Amino acid sequence: MAAESNRHPAQGDLTKRWAETVRAARGGEGGSGPSPLPYAANLLDRWAEPRRRYHTTDHLLAVLDHVDVLEAHGERAEDPAAVRLAAWFHDAVYLPDRSENEERSARLAERALTELGVDADRTAEVARLVRLTVSHDPADDDTNGAVLCDADLAILASPPAAYAAYTAAVREEYAFVPDDAFRAGRAAVLRQLLDLPRLFRTPYGEREWARPARRNMGDELAALTQA
Repeated sequence: MAAESNRHPAQGDLTKRWAETVRAARGGEGGSGPSPLPYAANLLDRWAEPRRRYHTTDHLLAVLDHVDVLEAHGERAEDPAAVRLAAWFHDAVYLPDRSENEERSARLAERALTELGVDADRTAEVARLVRLTVSHDPADDDTNGAVLCDADLAILASPPAAYAAYTAAVREEYAFVPDDAFRAGRAAVLRQLLDLPRLFRTPYGEREWARPARRNMGDELAALTQA
């Protein structure tokens, strides 16, 4: 009963979506490999680790949903299955006090997808996309990277209350960092994003999300530097 009470409300739906994505990545019904269900359970356990405050199952769900939103508005990645798999893995390893989370997440993807029977080229593309979330700066012709990065950064365009909840959750994840150091580090992250020529790389993301995201980040940066 205790394990059931800790289940995320969307866990069943997420498990189904994972299985569908793995089947698509293996070439549809004709693909072969072990059951994807134990891998879904492992990943969902990772996303539900108690130390997480922002990089949680809710974030995974939001990124997958934003990939769907972009696709529905014509922002189709070259390899949608690879993008969705990368969303599942992009923060699968997450320790706030470590700098190699993306690299370790990419290596986890390489191991798991190889075991699952996903071909080497697509597995390599998933790992590349996971590593790309370090910079969120895909090349102009990288449609896979554009969709993943835009979906990951869409939180920045949230309404003010939701953005405040996001920043509070990020601060909780870094509760071990003193206030001055956190403000300096967070300000550096915001400046890096604000300095990107284009924060969002899909036409939909640039049109719908760029202005509110820059406003939110500008307000947060001003509050951090004036504190």
